[in-house]
Amino acid sequence: MKKIIFVFLTSLSGLAGAQELYVFSEPASNMPARSISTKFTHHFTGKDEIYNRSAHRLMPELMFGFSKNLMVHLTSTFANMHTTDFRFESAGLYAKYRFLSFDELHKHFRMAVFADGTISRVPFHYDEVSLMGDKSGVELGLIATQLWNKFALSGTLSHTQLTHSSRKSNVFYIPERDYSSLNYSLSGGYLLFPRNYTDYRQTNVNLYVELLGQRTFGAGRFYVDVAPAIQLIFNSNLKLNLGRRMQLDSDMTRMSENTWLISLERTFLNAF
Repeated sequence: MKKIIFVFLTSLSGLAGAQELYVFSEPASNMPARSISTKFTHHFTGKDEIYNRSAHRLMPELMFGFSKNLMVHLTSTFANMHTTDFRFESAGLYAKYRFLSFDELHKHFRMAVFADGTISRVPFHYDEVSLMGDKSGVELGLIATQLWNKFALSGTLSHTQLTHSSRKSNVFYIPERDYSSLNYSLSGGYLLFPRNYTDYRQTNVNLYVELLGQRTFGAGRFYVDVAPAIQLIFNSNLKLNLGRRMQLDSDMTRMSENTWLISLERTFLNAF
């Protein structure tokens, strides 16, 4: 009986901040302590400029909530975005540590730092500085998230450095290659349903809008995207995301100016 109560309260705590489970970015909050999650994300793009065809990327993830302050992701990607065949692209490690938390009834403010590292085997294509399978590198960043009742607002600022071998080459590339960037995001989430939470088995419906941007160092290229999304949470431990990312403005050569995302995530509470 005590275990049932514990699981229920843990689920209730997790759903209290459900509107900050952003689809295209991470909040300062972490997944529940002592939990494990598996996630599969599928990205679809329009026609790219190199192969003149539609492309897609599958990203499986294994996530660990070691404590309320520390979580770790193990990631990999498989895609045909940079090659004509669908194959393994990259492996990555992501860690986030929440160092500040002011929690009150129906609202909280939290801050976290994160580090992300990726090793990729794909060729150096496009101007965008991306670690999502496209390039090898490291990223360090800061996240701040504020929750008010059913609305959550979060901002991220990070710096990325690529480690591609051409960075140390004496070859002069045209156009100039960028190996570092400043990245930022502003994300809003709203808990649409349920109107009144009474049971952890109720289906949650969350709506999101995120602004995602980047400015590279060197050539000084940029992009600004908007990404609306909808999220369904079933039985407090199964999450389905559907989102679209659309370019607002850019002077970069990119894989695609518009992409679709669908993901499915299952969380196992009190797993260790």
